[in-house]
Amino acid sequence: MAIAILFGLLALLLVTGVPVAFALISAALATVLYLELPPLVVVQQTAAGAGTSSLLAIPLFIFAGELMLRGGISERLISFAAALVGRMRGGLGQVNVLACLFFGGVSGSAIADVSAVGGTMIPQMIKRGYDRDFAVNVSITAALVALLVPPSHNLILYSASAGGSISILDLFAGGILPALAMTAAVMMTGWLLARRRGYAIEPFPGFFALLRRFVSALPGLLLVALIFIGIRAGVFTAVESAAIAVLYALLVTGIVYRTLSLESFLETCTGAVRTTGLILFVIGSAASFGWLLAYLQVPSATVDVLTAVAHDKYVVLLLIMIVLLILGTFMDLAPLIIICTPIFLPVARAFDVDPVHFGVILILTGGIGLITPPVGSVLFVGSAIGQISVTRTLRSIWPFYLAALAVLIVVIYVPQLSLWLPALLK
Repeated sequence: MAIAILFGLLALLLVTGVPVAFALISAALATVLYLELPPLVVVQQTAAGAGTSSLLAIPLFIFAGELMLRGGISERLISFAAALVGRMRGGLGQVNVLACLFFGGVSGSAIADVSAVGGTMIPQMIKRGYDRDFAVNVSITAALVALLVPPSHNLILYSASAGGSISILDLFAGGILPALAMTAAVMMTGWLLARRRGYAIEPFPGFFALLRRFVSALPGLLLVALIFIGIRAGVFTAVESAAIAVLYALLVTGIVYRTLSLESFLETCTGAVRTTGLILFVIGSAASFGWLLAYLQVPSATVDVLTAVAHDKYVVLLLIMIVLLILGTFMDLAPLIIICTPIFLPVARAFDVDPVHFGVILILTGGIGLITPPVGSVLFVGSAIGQISVTRTLRSIWPFYLAALAVLIVVIYVPQLSLWLPALLK
């Protein structure tokens, strides 16, 4: 009965439009009261969940991302991407995808990624004669690329949700090749649709301009390399790398580019604090929910059920994928990771699935759920930015959706795509 109250009330609150964090904490509180446990448990678990030391990297990476966005680094990355792939058919769509790859997952949220890059690219694409549905579809699907690119907060959150037993460096490395595969799939789909619709080709600025834009964007590109190499060499930890990222972004935007004014800096601080508060509240409320899952032995029960249903690990992974796709339609990725990791990671381990491989599957599947109807939050945000109805977006999203699903299936059935680079770095 307690499990029914926990999940039933959560589903009811989400369907009625209650914010995810409040829905999670309300469901946890109601279940605790039913079990006649002290309500203080919910407060303690919420505080403990948001106070995990490894999560210190998240607000710092958010701050670094805000500095990159407001300090001109993201504009230079987009300009370099335009010089690289602008000559392809539907060039601005290709620029959109490549910019997401370059910018990486520094925002910590798929919604923030589509708002940051899509907010810049969608109006430009519409102004250049691209259909609104195409501009929106490219942008929201490209946001999936950023979920797996270091230093993605989602990978850090997955490691913390697994009890910190999974190397963040291995997760960073494990997400790179799937991210490149997703980049190629979305770009190819965009090229085919752009060719069918007859979109224009952007003029090539010349090799000298390409070199100049590369040099201009190089400080932003080096940020990911600095973090990755520094952790791998043992110079600093993942949390320390986030602090280094903030310092590096301040130096680049304030001294090298000289684009960060005092007003922009204050706006950056305000935006970072607001985003951090929202994310950490979601993380804390999801932690109290996850504690109840463990208390009610939901993970072990899930292992028993799936073991009884299937004996092949790939069948089990497909079943988990379907569940995550459904959950992702009405839940942002951060609470999805925190709730589902303690439930499904023991199942994956019971079937000898590498935790790094499973982490990539979890994040990619949850990301695809965010662009899946009927509720997908990234789908709604992208449509709002493009000033187009969700219904019209859905009519033409299916080629991008099928491309993303194809990459996910490849990631599931070809574990080496996620495991080869971590093994190589060791």
